[in-house]
Amino acid sequence: MRADFDGLKFARFYFFQKARYKGNTFDLESRMKVTLDELQTFATVVDAGSITAAAQLLGQTVSGTSRTLGRLEEKLHTTLLRRTTRRLELTEEGRAFLHSARDIIEAVEGAEEQMAARRERPSGRLRVDAATPYMLHVIAPLVAGYRARYPQVRLELNSNEGIIDLLERRTDVAIRIGRLKDSTLHSRPIGASRIRVLASPKYLEEHGHPRRVDELPRHVLLGFNQPESLNVWPLLGPDNEPYRIEPTISSSSGETLRHLALQGVGIVCLSDFMTREDRETGRLVQLFVRQTQDVRQPINAVYYRNTAISSRIASFVDYLAQAAGGTEPTR
Repeated sequence: MRADFDGLKFARFYFFQKARYKGNTFDLESRMKVTLDELQTFATVVDAGSITAAAQLLGQTVSGTSRTLGRLEEKLHTTLLRRTTRRLELTEEGRAFLHSARDIIEAVEGAEEQMAARRERPSGRLRVDAATPYMLHVIAPLVAGYRARYPQVRLELNSNEGIIDLLERRTDVAIRIGRLKDSTLHSRPIGASRIRVLASPKYLEEHGHPRRVDELPRHVLLGFNQPESLNVWPLLGPDNEPYRIEPTISSSSGETLRHLALQGVGIVCLSDFMTREDRETGRLVQLFVRQTQDVRQPINAVYYRNTAISSRIASFVDYLAQAAGGTEPTR
């Protein structure tokens, strides 16, 4: 890796030194416009010994190869090769430039090989953000398996209950639950999780078991202070519209509400991904089973729009979608 960077640094230094002056004005444009294609053409012509042979090796026409070489010399304001009827001969400037051109080509090829290796073996730091419940109940249990498959990725796991600015927080990928609004982001569906109205046996024993939706206002209702859309429960109210509660106790954290429900404080509506074990063990009981609408919260991995997703992000999102998304698919 160090050798590649040294080669590129040398190349930049070389172009800086070899760019020509026009009068007393430094020609910045010629310094910046030399392309890798031109460097490869020049090196191939030298190695092949003729423009015709080089064109065959490059899969180009003789005239196209000749024009590419001419453009390079024009940009550098120097003659690299002396053309005779019998052969090509490097000028002194061409010999010096060839050395640097080979360094650049080698550095680029080395960088490409490294990127190919990273695609096969993702490595480096990966910053992941998710709401606390999803981090605890879904991501954390999968970390050991992910690390076993991708040991060179260094995970940094952060929890925020609200929507964050990925760039500001230096986050590579965030897990968002609910409908997406930010069009500046790429998204990958991970799955969907059904929401249910729940209470603990302790609460039901002490406060009674509500049988009708219109009985809910007489109970302790646990809800969210943000976003308010989470206080719309998968039930139909008396007006046959989705039922919106007025929380008796509110929190920004679904995990806090879950713990309150487990302690028998009140009735709650939460996603299956964070209550599955509670329901299976009987610590929480679903209410209004027949009246509950099949409402599912979409779960997406989001990241900034790039021309190519990094192998680290791809490896994590693919693993998460396969391991956690299959139980409750969006389609």
